[in-house]
Amino acid sequence: MKTVNLVTLVLLIVGGINWLLVGAADFNLVAALFGEGSAMSRLVYVLVGLSALWQIAPLSKAFRIDEPLAEHGAHQHRTERVRHH
Repeated sequence: MKTVNLVTLVLLIVGGINWLLVGAADFNLVAALFGEGSAMSRLVYVLVGLSALWQIAPLSKAFRIDEPLAEHGAHQHRTERVRHH
């Protein structure tokens, strides 16, 4: 499962960078690499979309166990511990 999460995160980063380039520079890197509307471009888009769907589960789990607050609290605890020593 860890490998799938890593691969999906990488695909989401690639997709995000592609959207950044589309929005900021009107340049579609995926289309430039694989051809506009090609089977390979569509495959990349589908994989990025599936990756987003896959990452919903870990995100909802993180919120369910209050991970964002736990990480914030852990950071505060480390900071307070350093100040007391």
